[in-house]
Amino acid sequence: MIRQTRGVARGRTTESLVVRRTTEIVAAGAIVFRPGSKGGEVLLVHRPKYDDWSFPKGKRDRGELTVTAAVREVEEETGLRIRLARPLATQRYATSKGMKQVFYWIGRVRTDALAPNTVDVADYVPNAEIDQVRWVPVTEAVDLLSYSYDRDTLAEALEQPKRTETVVIVRHALSRARSRWRGEDTLRPLLATGRAQAAHLAPVLAAYGVARVVSSPSVRCVDTVAPYAGTVGLTIEPEPLLSEEGTSPKATRERTRTAVGEQPVALCTHRPVMPAVAAAFGLADPDLDKGEVLIVHLRKGVPVAVERHLPTPTGHPAVH
Repeated sequence: MIRQTRGVARGRTTESLVVRRTTEIVAAGAIVFRPGSKGGEVLLVHRPKYDDWSFPKGKRDRGELTVTAAVREVEEETGLRIRLARPLATQRYATSKGMKQVFYWIGRVRTDALAPNTVDVADYVPNAEIDQVRWVPVTEAVDLLSYSYDRDTLAEALEQPKRTETVVIVRHALSRARSRWRGEDTLRPLLATGRAQAAHLAPVLAAYGVARVVSSPSVRCVDTVAPYAGTVGLTIEPEPLLSEEGTSPKATRERTRTAVGEQPVALCTHRPVMPAVAAAFGLADPDLDKGEVLIVHLRKGVPVAVERHLPTPTGHPAVH
């Protein structure tokens, strides 16, 4: 599920994940870069049916999250596994089958231990949908791209080509109410709906290549991120400063900042702790719903883009 988000760096609105239920065609993809001569290279694909060059992208499957669709389509069309970085403006244009929305992110090829990969596409096997995959110098890509809206998207991506750090702030999923729980509060469990939320959170964390999971030790937080951690083989790092019982605003802010690194990290916490976690990056309290996440893209500790995601067990987008 997706909510409208605001790009912090330029104050513009970016529709990252929330797509209203309309007859529009919804697709997703990524502008994938790698270092190279002439200012770097960008990944392009050729479709023989249309004889055009564009970015890897494709339609979202029924019930699929847009971020998941972006990562899946890039892998299906190029063979490369990526993680999403900064979001880009949404493309919207007319096709013979109706209006089409394409959600784009900057993508990075994953070469971490969780997704052993290569940036080489020399072994790509052509098929009827995509017959060529090519790393193209960005200076040549402008002329090779077939559509003006793709050239505009490339120009936007190149405005801030430097790498960013990704922090995923998670509010724990739906849990048993305090009034109905007689045990220690830290042991309060997730409801069945909360467990479903946790399962649907996992592909969101995977799309951003989360390589560390830090959580409040409370059961409702640990169990929110456990499905993802278990799937990729990560050990959840308990952090008392992210708990309601152990938080201290100043210490929590400092701990949150030190959690940021080259690899994307997820921090799972509680509503009362959320203001201190957000303040670590100069952000206001995001007032997240239970199970909702805030994706913060940082450059030298400063937010350059922010997204909000609320995965739903049905797979349908919830409209706020």
